[in-house]
Amino acid sequence: MKRWIARIAAALGTALVLLLVYGVAIEPRFVLNEERQQVPLPGLGQELAGTAVAVVSDMQIGMWWSNEGMVERAVETIVEADPDVALLAGDFVYSTDPDVGTQVDRVVELITPLVEADIPTFAVLGNHDYAVSAEDELTTALEDAGVPVLANEAVPVPSTGSGPEAGRLHVVGLGPAVPDRVDVDAAFDGVPDDAPRVVVMHNPTTFDRLPAGTAPLAVAGHTHCGQVALPGAPRWSYMGLTEEEAIVADGWAPDAYGAEGNRMFVTCGIGFSLAPVRINAPPQVVFFELVPGEVDG
Repeated sequence: MKRWIARIAAALGTALVLLLVYGVAIEPRFVLNEERQQVPLPGLGQELAGTAVAVVSDMQIGMWWSNEGMVERAVETIVEADPDVALLAGDFVYSTDPDVGTQVDRVVELITPLVEADIPTFAVLGNHDYAVSAEDELTTALEDAGVPVLANEAVPVPSTGSGPEAGRLHVVGLGPAVPDRVDVDAAFDGVPDDAPRVVVMHNPTTFDRLPAGTAPLAVAGHTHCGQVALPGAPRWSYMGLTEEEAIVADGWAPDAYGAEGNRMFVTCGIGFSLAPVRINAPPQVVFFELVPGEVDG
């Protein structure tokens, strides 16, 4: 009996070691999930049918053993796809060591290929960007590099036409929920009521603050899709530490979450929080193909 217990313990120990090796050295470093979704968007004219939007989030530069190689691969993937617009959904940096300036410089270096490829690129900031007091330096550096940082504001996408703003695709960017920098009224101020729009935010918890019909496509990051997401064991995932965000941690939000006419997709992002491991939550780039249509429900 003792021999069998020892064998079982050894087998479990070996499996655990292999799982950890996979989660640290394989999935986050070599597996990039390219998620592709077709989304109907109210107000989108036929001339803009097929507009492509790429989304990536949570680079977390400055995290120990950060995932810079995968950030480079994600950016390269977007450049090769040549979408009409790219959205960066916050948490560019992570820590105060190395110093914030060093992290910000590396972020700019990593996202520069998007600008050089003439892909209109927009960003919002995340909670970690504020936690290390990088918001001002990061905003200045990104905008100097050609990436507008949308802090509760909206802009029309240049590549979606030069006609009246009501017919052009707008990007609406919201501030992070932690700290509370969300100003919904300011973000939508000036957006024509029937203009097609994509809303980008860092925290999924912001979604249910949006008025009905204002966000037919909202995108968020922050959750890392649980980071360690063991099937059937949500309490063993990163989401177990953030109860409120477990409502929507991965993919499309349930129809009952958020106001009528609004939809949200949560991306897994690229980097890490707490530990450099991902299991069943690989790094992700999301591509949306926009088509004219109405949101179901």
